[in-house]
Amino acid sequence: MTRTASAHKAHHPRRTSRPWLRILKGLGASILVTVAGVAIFALLMQWLRPTEGVVRIVNQVLKLVSIGAGVYVAVGKGCEGGLLKGALVGLLYMAIGVGMYALLSGQSAPVSAYLADLGMGVAGGGIVGMILSNL
Repeated sequence: MTRTASAHKAHHPRRTSRPWLRILKGLGASILVTVAGVAIFALLMQWLRPTEGVVRIVNQVLKLVSIGAGVYVAVGKGCEGGLLKGALVGLLYMAIGVGMYALLSGQSAPVSAYLADLGMGVAGGGIVGMILSNL
């Protein structure tokens, strides 16, 4: 016996799990990708000796890749609400990152720098979420 497309969607676990739980899973995935990326880049820095500008670029790319991975876990392909869920994952990820940077470094960046990071997280997460929702 075959199921209809709507019956298949109703039983798909990604579509029926609680939205906040999927967002938390996405946030966890983002954090894991960041930890792995930082570890790999730290090892590569021993041999490559990148300039400060290269480190900043890699840092921003790693943030965006991490947000993208987290949004993929939170939203998946073809699910509804990708824009909002993705933006929320990006916002939470960047808020945690900004908070940890301020606590661990003991330095305070200008408020505009923190807002730019939060904006990048919201925009990046929202765009990836929107793309995934339409696949």
